[in-house]
Amino acid sequence: MLTYHNYKPHTSQHVAENVLNREFQSDYKAMKVLLTNIAEFKYVTNSKTYLIAILDYGDNKIVVFKLSHNNNALVSNTVIQIKDLIMPTKTLLHSDRGFQYTPHFFKKFVEDHQITQSMSRVGKCIDNGPMENFYGIIKEEMYQLKTYETFKGLKNDVKQYIEFYNTKHVTLK
Repeated sequence: MLTYHNYKPHTSQHVAENVLNREFQSDYKAMKVLLTNIAEFKYVTNSKTYLIAILDYGDNKIVVFKLSHNNNALVSNTVIQIKDLIMPTKTLLHSDRGFQYTPHFFKKFVEDHQITQSMSRVGKCIDNGPMENFYGIIKEEMYQLKTYETFKGLKNDVKQYIEFYNTKHVTLK
C-alpha cells in the first residue's frame, strides 16, 4: 500500500518578479548575476542534507556553498558570505520561490545590500536553468558514483567537487 505525505504549502512572505527572465547571456561580468538554489543529498539509509550554492553566472563558478539542514538558517548563513563580494545596485540575485528565499530576513538582506532580487515563476525550474544544470552535473559526476555512509564523507566530496568545478571543469554557457 502506498503512503502519501500531505505537505502544507507555505505562504510566501515576500516574492520578487522574474527580473532575469531567462536572459542567460554569455557576457555578464563577475558578480553581476548570481543564481542560487538548494538540492537534496542522501547519505546512510534515511538521512538527508541540503546543499545551497550561489553560482556567479559571469564567471561560471560557485562563490559560496553550505551543506546543512533545509531551513532558513541554511540560506541566511550562506548569503551572508557574499555581502563583501556583491556590487550594490549592480548585483542581481536570482532564486526560486522556495520558503527559504521569501522570509523577512532575506528581503532585509537584499534591501540592506542593495541587491536586485529576481525569482523564478512558480513551477518553472528552467527560469533558473544554469543553477539547475550545476546540480545535475554534481549529482551525475560525483554523487551518483558512490554511496555515502557519513555526512562527513559527503561534505568532503562536495567541497572537493566544487573546487574541481571552479578550477578544472570545462563547462559551456
